[in-house]
Amino acid sequence: MRTSVKGPLMFSAFFAVLAFVAVLIFASGGSAKAPRFDLAFTGAGIAFIVSLVVAAMLSMSHKENADHLGKGSGVNLSSKRPGHGGPGAPDDETEAPDAGR
Repeated sequence: MRTSVKGPLMFSAFFAVLAFVAVLIFASGGSAKAPRFDLAFTGAGIAFIVSLVVAAMLSMSHKENADHLGKGSGVNLSSKRPGHGGPGAPDDETEAPDAGR
């Protein structure tokens, strides 16, 4: 199965642009001072790399379930069998005393 890298790259690029704009606005310290493009590019690069690494680690940790796990009729089906103590299934030793008469 081949997966595309377009999604994580777009995800990382979005956060890089967001970090660039945020650092450019907040690092300059007001409109009277010159904008700090050096810090903005550094922040954008860091945001791009960190978000790309996080997206890669999340995609590597994804694992499909085995085919046999999707088949069957329920997880706790065995508790409905008599003698297993499920709800509505009386145990052999806890029968009512009038049951044998």
